[in-house]
Amino acid sequence: MPNKTLEHALDVLFILHADHEQNASTSAMRGVGSTQSDPYSAMAAAAAALYGPLHGGANEEVLRLLREIGSKDNIPAYIQRVKHGEFRLFGFGHRVYKNYDPRAKIIKRVAEEVFDVTGRNPLIDIAVELERIALQDEYFVTRKLYPNVDFYSGIIYEAMRFPMDIFPVEMLLDKEQKIARPRQIYAGAEQRDYVPIEQRG
Repeated sequence: MPNKTLEHALDVLFILHADHEQNASTSAMRGVGSTQSDPYSAMAAAAAALYGPLHGGANEEVLRLLREIGSKDNIPAYIQRVKHGEFRLFGFGHRVYKNYDPRAKIIKRVAEEVFDVTGRNPLIDIAVELERIALQDEYFVTRKLYPNVDFYSGIIYEAMRFPMDIFPVEMLLDKEQKIARPRQIYAGAEQRDYVPIEQRG
């Protein structure tokens, strides 16, 4: 029997990852699935989209970032390097949320429940301090760079002994389902005269 706390943590993480609008991997799966392709191909497309570091791979990047920082004492210098444009601060900012990602609050709480079972992942202390310092810094506040769902989720997966390579983790039951075809609106010139190819410059 799986541990009830860890089972609940996975349920929460999966719900928060899946129930989140038309993100890149969901859109990829829906697009491929809507052609009535086989489910393996649709899943492969979604997994390929999710594999990118800007999407599902973001929580892996957060773990690498926290390990690179190594200690709470190194956080101020690291933040200065971020502000000077040397690299991005993974796990902060979101295309939809322009304030604190509400999912991050839930996952932060779930992390503590998981640690009661698995033992405390020392990276959480660096993460909490990094969040505290960043949220007091005008650079991050004015740019609306708040922790997102990826900032804490990777720490939980690692504490539960999931290998980082399998972190990336969403239709065809609807009888009204049709092929996905996003609507595009042409915003170019209303009229252009045709010029024969031999007369074009």
